[in-house]
Amino acid sequence: MLALTRWRFAMKYGLSFFPTDFTIRFDELARAAEARGFESLLVAEHTHIPASRLTVPPSGQRDLLPQYLHTLDPFVALTAAAAVTKTLKLGTGVCLVIERDPIITAKEIASLDLLSDGRFIFGVGAGWNVEEMANHGTDFKTRRRLMRERIEAMKAIWTQDAPAYHGTFVNFDPIWCYPKPVQKPYPPIIMGGQAPAAMRAAIAWCDGWMPTSRGDAFFAKLAEFRQLLTQSGRDPKSLSIGAYYEPSGNLDQDRRALDKFAEAGVDRVSSWVPPESRDQVLAKVDEWARLLVRR
Repeated sequence: MLALTRWRFAMKYGLSFFPTDFTIRFDELARAAEARGFESLLVAEHTHIPASRLTVPPSGQRDLLPQYLHTLDPFVALTAAAAVTKTLKLGTGVCLVIERDPIITAKEIASLDLLSDGRFIFGVGAGWNVEEMANHGTDFKTRRRLMRERIEAMKAIWTQDAPAYHGTFVNFDPIWCYPKPVQKPYPPIIMGGQAPAAMRAAIAWCDGWMPTSRGDAFFAKLAEFRQLLTQSGRDPKSLSIGAYYEPSGNLDQDRRALDKFAEAGVDRVSSWVPPESRDQVLAKVDEWARLLVRR
């Protein structure tokens, strides 16, 4: 019983979603999530899916689910959610920075953080679809270096009056770019992915880490991540840790699972809401909201 009470104050529980043109309206889902006490709502991003389908997804299933093809622009969707909520954290899980212009993205994020009164969470990832990023002019082999430079450039834009950046992939002389984010120095940057390169990036220049691995695989990766973190010398308290969990429908089992995350020092757990109709989604959100009720 103590564990259940403890995580409700220390560990946060939120939702993740693919906002599309065939599911519940995203602004309605945001209102429902806030009303039921969830801490955050994260959205996925794919600008498109190449019809060639050459790259096999991490899941190993070549035929992608429809939501990958129909995903709304994350910043448009999150702005709609910000307009109808007041306390719900809103974020990307993840934003494909490797497919985005850093100056435009920096302005979008600062604008969203301003309009939401500082509620944005910047989840980022290096991506997996070779053809998708190639259509944006991104080389798969150098995508992680590109991502780091673009985010470093955005940090400069957010924190300096006349920022400039000169790198291998990103290059611009001093510019004026406003607004600046409400959150200082900028919204928290959370690295997705469980590859060693993603772990090292999270430790080197991010504010948190949130891999996609589930179940026992997550805890194995968490142990690996903490070993790298210890070796780096970085203060563990300066990095948040997130996880994804798919509720089973068994209330006691799900509460025990969330207790296990809390006991492992996880800061945020998020559950993927299925991309279904309004009534189906709201029923699922109502079911999961029971996990937030103290006993």
